[in-house]
Amino acid sequence: MPSITKMALASSLKKLMLHRPLDKITVKDIVRDCGVNRQTFYYHFRDIYDLLGWIFQTEAYDAIADCQNYDTWQQGFLKILHYVTDNSSFCTNAFRSLGRDHLELFLRNATFALLSKVMVELSKGHPIRDEDKDFITRFFSSAITGMLMDWIRSGLKASPEAMAQELSTLMEGQLSTAIERYQQK
Repeated sequence: MPSITKMALASSLKKLMLHRPLDKITVKDIVRDCGVNRQTFYYHFRDIYDLLGWIFQTEAYDAIADCQNYDTWQQGFLKILHYVTDNSSFCTNAFRSLGRDHLELFLRNATFALLSKVMVELSKGHPIRDEDKDFITRFFSSAITGMLMDWIRSGLKASPEAMAQELSTLMEGQLSTAIERYQQK
């Protein structure tokens, strides 16, 4: 369970990011808003970007833990998409700053986690090397992450449901096809 202090620091950063770009927020601003001292911040985080990564990890990534199989991976994507739209100012602000790498890493890791469990499930009984499963999962994770970054860049114009449907339509059967192709390799 995350500490109350970490959660308070995260809440302060998110609140500040509603009105200021991430690049204009300092540790001093965060601790002043949170009511703690700088040493407390640095006890928990290396820097603001470490805090940003922690926020993505704890608020969104953990929420998809129950959606990591073939029957539920679309629900997991939908949860990720809803997280982005529910926190659109925060995510868009991160996207338009040096925090973009953390946002992209979060999206890539969340996507990889969803797809890797599906890959294990789909590849049972198929003679395919672990390296090949990993490559396939990384490929599709990168493609989906790119689409999600484009979605954020465009201002989240499509609804989460529409994006999830597009991804589902595109992905339908693709992992199974890739497994079959790598089996024949």
